[in-house]
Amino acid sequence: MIAETWTMPAMLKDLSKKALYASGLLGLYHRLRNGDSLTVVMFHRILPPDDPRFASCDPDYTLTTDLFGQCLAFFARHYNLVSEAQVLASRRSGAPLPRNALLLTFDDGWADNADHALSQMQRFGFPGLLFVVSDAIGRRQPFIQEAVVAAWRRGVLSVSALAQAIDAVAGPPEGAQPADDESLAALRSQIARLEALDSAGCAGVAAALAGVLDDGMRHMVDRDDLLRLRAGGIALGLHGKTHVRMTRTDDLDAELGGARDALVAKLAASVPPATSMSFPHGAHDAAIAQRARDAGYELVFTSSRLLNRIDRGVGWLLGRTGFETETVTDASGRFRPDLLALELFRCRRGRLCD
Repeated sequence: MIAETWTMPAMLKDLSKKALYASGLLGLYHRLRNGDSLTVVMFHRILPPDDPRFASCDPDYTLTTDLFGQCLAFFARHYNLVSEAQVLASRRSGAPLPRNALLLTFDDGWADNADHALSQMQRFGFPGLLFVVSDAIGRRQPFIQEAVVAAWRRGVLSVSALAQAIDAVAGPPEGAQPADDESLAALRSQIARLEALDSAGCAGVAAALAGVLDDGMRHMVDRDDLLRLRAGGIALGLHGKTHVRMTRTDDLDAELGGARDALVAKLAASVPPATSMSFPHGAHDAAIAQRARDAGYELVFTSSRLLNRIDRGVGWLLGRTGFETETVTDASGRFRPDLLALELFRCRRGRLCD
């Protein structure tokens, strides 16, 4: 009886979500409430389970190709997809975007965006925008945070070993006690310590763990990938030069204008300089955002969860929304469009700049 008392309300709540979506009321609510908004959705990795990279990828930043395709079908039903060029043109001229506009973006510059996401995008005829880390172009291995997660998932790196490597560089935290917690949450706690190190400290940890971090696979885009993505309708923007948090960098100019110059050099001037950028890890403040604008980026994207009001025109500083697999699937891993609708349609609306 106790179990029924707890589970019955949850079951009824779940059924009400499905019914609300199936009735069309959620869609109507979205069309009326968000018609004058630009929704910007943020993705990272897109991988099928049979790709060797899937087994060790960071689950919080990865969608399967099937789930990604189901999300695209949802977007096709409820939004008008727009390109970076359309958003730029609207900002420059004041020409309105279509109602319920949506822009798809990808962060970091993962090779799987070209290997798997592109074909899904082309199947729907959708444009997109990829924010690439310029120093990562042509590099096989991922950023150290993702490499650490991958090594842990492969069983070749323990949380305690990572903690010891960080302790050797930065010293143990005050009052730290030996622990045997090998959970993903404990791993992320150590990764937060790693991210707090300066570049030299981070490099020291990477060197100490070099023997287990390299999985022998290629994770990051190369020049050919970028040209293929661009030819397939995916515009190219920047995500910094090194992927360091811009609130912690010693050389903000390099992370902003330097990243754009590096991208042009690596593409042999075959594409025009990027006009858009997003902040690595979402880290920024008002002064950094203004520096990005002063560096020539006409559209600057944050990770602030916001639907961008465009009734008074497109702003230069824009919010984005992201979601994880668990947010839009049920306990069996099946895609739930009602959950995605509730996740996106009810987001706060506003403007990050005038």
